[in-house]
Amino acid sequence: MKPIRKMPFAEFVVFTALMFATVAYSIDSMLPLIADMGAELSPGAAQRAQFVITSFVFGLGFGTLLIGPVSDALGRKPVILAGIIVYMLAATLAATSDSLSLLLVARFVQGLGVAAPRVVTQALVRDQYAGRLMARVMSFAMALFVLVPAIAPLMGATLGNLFSWRAIFWSFLVFGTICGAWLLFRQPETLPKENRVPLEPTPVIRAFREVFRHKQVMAYLAALTFSFASMFIWLSSIAQIFEDVYDRLPEFPLWFALSALLSAPGSLVNAQLVMRLGMRRLIFVALLGQGLMIGTVLVTLMTAGGLPFWLFFTFMFVHFFSVGLLFGNLNALALEPLGHIAGTASSVMGGVSTMASAAIAAPIAALYDQSVLPMAIGVGLCAVLSLVAMLVARRWDQPD
Repeated sequence: MKPIRKMPFAEFVVFTALMFATVAYSIDSMLPLIADMGAELSPGAAQRAQFVITSFVFGLGFGTLLIGPVSDALGRKPVILAGIIVYMLAATLAATSDSLSLLLVARFVQGLGVAAPRVVTQALVRDQYAGRLMARVMSFAMALFVLVPAIAPLMGATLGNLFSWRAIFWSFLVFGTICGAWLLFRQPETLPKENRVPLEPTPVIRAFREVFRHKQVMAYLAALTFSFASMFIWLSSIAQIFEDVYDRLPEFPLWFALSALLSAPGSLVNAQLVMRLGMRRLIFVALLGQGLMIGTVLVTLMTAGGLPFWLFFTFMFVHFFSVGLLFGNLNALALEPLGHIAGTASSVMGGVSTMASAAIAAPIAALYDQSVLPMAIGVGLCAVLSLVAMLVARRWDQPD
């Protein structure tokens, strides 16, 4: 078997970061434009436009569930390219939608398509690098990835101001073209035909059964799901809060960028402390920190009748910073007992947690009433349930 011809290391890191960024760009660039979408496509119930986030996440979750085994059978490049094409076709449908219902269908299909570059790229990295070299690639890629949530809302707002909200979907065609061309012309296939696994439902069904029969895994999966749900509640509501509560929608991309940049060190802090304190302790610290912040917000809302902007921004920063202590550790703990089926189990748990968290977040976000209160209560409830799941998991845990 011939060795795989690799991209230069620096180029491959940037390429990997760009592939990972497809999800963040597809969500965060929407945030400043949700109100405009609702005003044009659903003027009688403009708040329904926030479902452009959760419908996309539903599609992403469903795609995540299936795409890993498909890439194991057909190869990495054709599956990623097919996903990018689906993503771009759905973007075209979204850009030309004349109803909110059609826009939401297009966003679901976009989520299906984007699962390929987001999920299969991880396998592509693993095909070429292992151990510390793989960790090095992923660390550099994630460091670059942080820039995307910081600038995506600004990109969306700029395109919306210059043209209309539809322009952001045309920008997805440009984004997809760059990703697809780079993959097609620069990245060789990394899974030789002789190493491919026939596409059969049996391994996925077996993984489903093992995941759902394992009490410890289910507890961590529940904690991960509620943590994801709280993030989606934030993303669905935040731009509307900036507009309705604080009358700062034009400033929103800048404040969001500042929060993203300030929160970015969360993952680095976790990397420094996890060997000393352990994953479980850091998760408890993050959830307790969220709980104290949410308690402060709710008490202020009840006693003062409103929330000062500086406290709302602190709330946003604390929540986003804690993500760096939660998602990686919860994923690792959930997969810990399933090393023998890690690949398929990762797809199963990623798909289930993504779809379930969107199902939780959507009705909570729909309760938005032009105040911070519904979002704060929903996020607080998710933090409490995630903490309860962690406490349940301790019954079957071995200390890390």
